[in-house]
Amino acid sequence: NTVMAAQMTDAHRRFLQFLMSNGITEGSEARKLHQHCCETDKVYYAHDKLDDFISTINSHLQPLFMQIRKGISEDDGRAHYAVVNLAETEVTKMASDYTETELELFRKTMDLIILSENGFASSTDILNLADQLKTKKMKKKEAEQVLKVFVEDKWLSEKNGEYTLHTRCIIEMEQYILSNYQDVARKCNICHSLAIQSQVCESCGIGMHLPCVRKYFRGQTEPRCPKCNEFW
Repeated sequence: NTVMAAQMTDAHRRFLQFLMSNGITEGSEARKLHQHCCETDKVYYAHDKLDDFISTINSHLQPLFMQIRKGISEDDGRAHYAVVNLAETEVTKMASDYTETELELFRKTMDLIILSENGFASSTDILNLADQLKTKKMKKKEAEQVLKVFVEDKWLSEKNGEYTLHTRCIIEMEQYILSNYQDVARKCNICHSLAIQSQVCESCGIGMHLPCVRKYFRGQTEPRCPKCNEFW
């Protein structure tokens, strides 16, 4: 006998709507939102039942090839939730929002970020690509604007002129990146999810997210690589 999926209520719909309009929501926000939706729509609320609440939504999203996925921010290790479109692999989701030229700039930026040592690409390097685009050369001013939009739309994040992939982008594109960059895309040795910003072992080459490194070595006087046992 198949277990019937729990009913979707207005609280579930409200939660999903918020998540979809925001693109991504940080864990503590999601917990507050869970409570708010349940109380607003007078639906039973239990503070430790967020995962169940989300899996109810996911069972109803399944036929639509969508899913709410949980991912970890590479900056601080905090959980985030994003709605992922499973039917639209790779950059198709973005294709409806951006021009061919903008997408090419994004793909080239993604190349730079993923092929870099530390998971960042400098704005100088990105802007140098702008006038080598195949679809249509872009002026630097124009390219700067486009980068700003990618940051606003939560595909990239930027710190002091250095760009990396936003947590939302990593959650949405993990599969795409792992299959398209097989030789270079690393999984974190600790949490086993994709690591863009990572520290890499100099002797065996495994990578770990910075928050995972901090957790893993907490309280160890001589940090050693979990794989080859060399000094970290």
